[in-house]
Amino acid sequence: MAIVDDEALVRAALRSILESSGDIDVVADCDGHDAVSAVTAARPGLVLLDAVMPPPDDGLTVLRALRALPSPPPVAMLTAFDTSEHIHQAMAAGATGFLLKDTAVGTLIDAVRVMAAGGTVFTPTVSRAVVDGFLGDPAAGPAGVTGTGTGTGTGTGPYGRSDQLPGHGSGPGTGPDGTAAGPPYAAALAPLTGRERDVLALLAAGLPNAVIAAELGISVGTVKDHVRAVLRKLAAPNRVAAAVVAHRAGLVRVPE
Repeated sequence: MAIVDDEALVRAALRSILESSGDIDVVADCDGHDAVSAVTAARPGLVLLDAVMPPPDDGLTVLRALRALPSPPPVAMLTAFDTSEHIHQAMAAGATGFLLKDTAVGTLIDAVRVMAAGGTVFTPTVSRAVVDGFLGDPAAGPAGVTGTGTGTGTGTGPYGRSDQLPGHGSGPGTGPDGTAAGPPYAAALAPLTGRERDVLALLAAGLPNAVIAAELGISVGTVKDHVRAVLRKLAAPNRVAAAVVAHRAGLVRVPE
């Protein structure tokens, strides 16, 4: 993996913490200016990127540049702030995780392992911010969606482009805690098969494909097929958007 932070002491501390795990190899660490060249040369399986660095090589700019590479690595944002603005912009730019700098050492190491394996990880406060804000007010349905019925609505949502997100159906759904789920989100799950719901629930918990396969007793290839079907049926642009819909529909619960 690679570490990108404008402070050398922070990079050194993170390297020491992560390499103490015994199974995480930090192949590069640098500031934002050298991020693209370092990642291109080292080809890490994951980049841990400081979200708040001084311009012109700030976190979001570097994230977008990394995601524009021919074979972009997954990028997790690390920050001292959990503001909705930072989270939304990072998700829109393609971040696969968002961790706070006060995350416990063991949690940080476990999160890096999960993300390096293809999973998605948010610390609990970030998970709440994502679910409560990323797609807007649950009572209003997914942000940027216009129109109801059995189709999908389109509009300019928090992804910064014309998004297609589930906006079909009406009528309440019930989550695992017995509370009513947002109608557009609950109805969005109707086209999914039982197995696709199982896969979505595990995906929304941040598990990578290999772990989902082991949990369900199916092959990784089959999991990938189910994930593609879920994204297609939910009209979700990525796993993060699908996970948010799953949380809103009550399929899984976010830690308080």
